[in-house]
Amino acid sequence: MKFIDEFRNGRLAHALIKEIDGDLRQPVRFMEFCGGHTHAILRFGIRKLLPSKIEMLSGPGCPVCVTSSSDLDRAISLSRISGGILATFGDMVRVRGSEGSLQDERVRGADVRIVYSPLDALRLAEKHPDRPVIFLGVGFETTAPGVAASILEAEAKGLKNYFVFSLHKLTPPATRAILELGEMRLSGILGPGHVTTVIGTDAWSFLPQRYGVPIAVAGFEPLDILRGIRMLVDQISRNETRVDNAYPRSVLPHGNRTALTIMNRVFEVCDAEWRGLGVLPLSGLRICEAYARFDASKTFRIQVPSSEEPPGCRCGEVLRGLLNPLKCPLFRRVCNPENPVGPCMVSAEGACSAYLQYGDDGLED
Repeated sequence: MKFIDEFRNGRLAHALIKEIDGDLRQPVRFMEFCGGHTHAILRFGIRKLLPSKIEMLSGPGCPVCVTSSSDLDRAISLSRISGGILATFGDMVRVRGSEGSLQDERVRGADVRIVYSPLDALRLAEKHPDRPVIFLGVGFETTAPGVAASILEAEAKGLKNYFVFSLHKLTPPATRAILELGEMRLSGILGPGHVTTVIGTDAWSFLPQRYGVPIAVAGFEPLDILRGIRMLVDQISRNETRVDNAYPRSVLPHGNRTALTIMNRVFEVCDAEWRGLGVLPLSGLRICEAYARFDASKTFRIQVPSSEEPPGCRCGEVLRGLLNPLKCPLFRRVCNPENPVGPCMVSAEGACSAYLQYGDDGLED
C-alpha cells in the first residue's frame, strides 16, 4: 500500500535498530509523550526489538486521560441542564467522574451525543435551534483549531445556542512539569507528531536549551518511531542536545500558521488542572472575552460536588511514567475495557488500553 508499506519496511527497520545498537554506549531512558506513540510502539513490537539498554516510558499525551476528575464532574453537571444537548467525542462518555460517567447520565435521561468533530456539534445546534448544544472541547493543540473554527462559524451564522466547554490543554507545559518534578531522569523525549504539526519544532527548543534534554519529533509508523529513537541516540552519543525532526513530511519549524492563527484568535492561555500533575500554570486554553458568549462555563450555572479520584486508580502515576500499567494491581482483573476504572483504560490513546490490547511485547492477545 503506497505511503504505508514504505514506513513498515522490515529490512529498513532492522537496519535502524542495528545503527541504534551500534551507537548506544550507556543505558538510556526515553519518554514517548504521545499516547499514539505508545499504541504504535506496542502494536508493532518495537519495545522488544530495541536494545535492552533502552527503556521506553509512556507520558501524559492522552487528552482524555489527563482530564481531571473535577473537570469531568463539571461536564457531567452540564449534561444535566434542562433541554440541553451535550456533544462529545466517544472516549469521554465512559470515563468515570466522582458520581458516575456521562454514559450513566445518558441512562438517567440526559441527552449526551457522540460526535466525530466539533462541526457535528455545530450541525446539532442548527438542527435544534430551541435547545442549547454544548460541545465538550477535550484535546491538545491538534483539536483546538477545529473547535475554534466551529465557534467562528457559529458566530458567522448567528447561532445563539452553540456553546463550548473548553478543556483544551497545551503539551509543552506538561513536558516541562514532568522534568521539573524530578521523579525520574530522562535521557530524551520522543516528541508528539500531530501536536508538533500544529505548533512546530521551534516550540520544543526550551527542552535542549533550558533542560539539556534531547528531543526528536516522530510520526506514528514503525520507521518514523525508530528514526526518532535513532536521532535521540545519535545526540547522546555525540554529547549534543537539540530538536530533531523525524517527521519532516508533516512537521515544519514554525508549525501550521493558519491553525495557530485561528486557535489564538478564539482562545487565550490559562492555568489548567491535569490528572496526575495538578494545576499547571499557563497550560490550558479558555475562550477569550471576544467570544465569551460561546463559553459554556460562563453561560450556565452548575453545581459541582467535591471531586474524588476513582478508588484504587493509579492513572496519575501511569501518566507521569512512574508506573507500568502491567504493575497496577487493578490491571485486567478489576480494570478492563468492560469495566474501566480509570481513563487510561478507556481512551484509545491510553497506556493501559495499549498494554491490554497488545501486551508488553507487541503481540496481540
